[in-house]
Amino acid sequence: MASNIQKLHPKQAVAFQSKATEILYGGAAGGGKSHLMRIKGIEFCWNVPGVQVYLFRRLSDDLLKNHMEGPTGFPAILSPWIDRKLVKITYSPASITFWNDAKIHLCHCQYEKDVIKYQGPEIHVLLIDELTHFTEFMYRFLRGRTRTPDKLKVPDGLSLPYILTGSNPGGVGHNWVKRTFIDGAMPFEIRKVSEDEGGMLRQFIPATLQDNPSLNRAEYANALRGLGNPELVKAMLKGSWEIVAGGALNDLWTPEKHIIRSFEIPSSWRIDRSFDWGSSKPFSVGWWAESDGTEATMRDGAKRCWPPGTLFRIAEWYGWNGKENQGSRLVDSEIARGILRMEKEMGIAGRVRPGPADSSIFDDTNVDCPANIQARQGVKWERADKSPGSRSRGLEVLRRYLRAGLEYPMEDPGLFVFETCHQFIRTVPTLPLAKGALDDVDSDAEDHIYDETRYRLLTPKRVFSSQQQTGGW
Repeated sequence: MASNIQKLHPKQAVAFQSKATEILYGGAAGGGKSHLMRIKGIEFCWNVPGVQVYLFRRLSDDLLKNHMEGPTGFPAILSPWIDRKLVKITYSPASITFWNDAKIHLCHCQYEKDVIKYQGPEIHVLLIDELTHFTEFMYRFLRGRTRTPDKLKVPDGLSLPYILTGSNPGGVGHNWVKRTFIDGAMPFEIRKVSEDEGGMLRQFIPATLQDNPSLNRAEYANALRGLGNPELVKAMLKGSWEIVAGGALNDLWTPEKHIIRSFEIPSSWRIDRSFDWGSSKPFSVGWWAESDGTEATMRDGAKRCWPPGTLFRIAEWYGWNGKENQGSRLVDSEIARGILRMEKEMGIAGRVRPGPADSSIFDDTNVDCPANIQARQGVKWERADKSPGSRSRGLEVLRRYLRAGLEYPMEDPGLFVFETCHQFIRTVPTLPLAKGALDDVDSDAEDHIYDETRYRLLTPKRVFSSQQQTGGW
């Protein structure tokens, strides 16, 4: 394998020889991520008889095109050994078997339910190409299948189990990958993580286009600039994780404009809430204040006025268990009581009007439906617009409101978010577009807050009298 190490570029060699056991290598496009994975998988198979290496991509077509074709694909790299009958490649299922019973399994995992197919096998080496295409649930499940049986003889310099992943910014998993590998640590830093995080030695190794001298970098960079979207170009060229490549809102969302400090809501403004139901997945409750054009007093005493219809997300309750896209499993009566308790604590009890909720909560089950259960506790909802085309309309309206919030002076109603709405700020601005679509977000992403925001934006505007409201913020 020494000759293969010599063929690696300097940044690839750093990752190849790292003592870390859970590595994210990547950032910019063209950094040589896929080639590194192939060489690392071959190294384990060459040196550890019987080792089982699993290489994943989300889609089967991408897996085969990226790793089994071209001058740097597995067949080309292994051709001398194939000729000597030391290695055998099969395509159905796709796998590479070595003379010493080591094996590379080429796998895809398109849907979350597909992880069950890998519940039985022992994974000694886990390689995941384009990690941000995977959900956190998928990754945690696959990582949980990694182990080292006593029968394997592992030479000095190699450690099992071992995980190597590669990815660009963006995609359905952008948030959790950034949180897991990049936030809270310096690039190249190796840190031991807790047992509930896998207990491995974790490391992020950034890779940029400049790290791959095999490419015609000027030509490749020009091709990337042709993508048009400046944020996407920035991500692909520089590997910036602070933006989302191809996001649904990244060209409009501006934190210094759209996030504002909380203030007292004028008594004539309407306050209502929206709701996206969930149990195994998170639920989301958002509280909204709608301007009627009356002046509001800011914390510093300044007076501000917004166009009627401007929406402010003033509070939220995100029903998760602290792990991305996993719900708290609260029952409906608990959710309703929690909503009423929070409204009392915020000083808006009795002032909040019923708003739109996921229409599925009105569907009768064998005995009851969530809407009726919550209504008996004192929390009522209206049906959200989930008619055909509502998803694309909702994104269009949200973009229009965000764009209006950037104008000064504002002429049309916009949307603003109180600084305390951390989960909105975490999940909504980074939502990716659905693959192959420009008018909808990826429904595999953590889109629950987006959905209840969309419900609220599509609610018909209503005249609301100040005499109907009491209390303060």
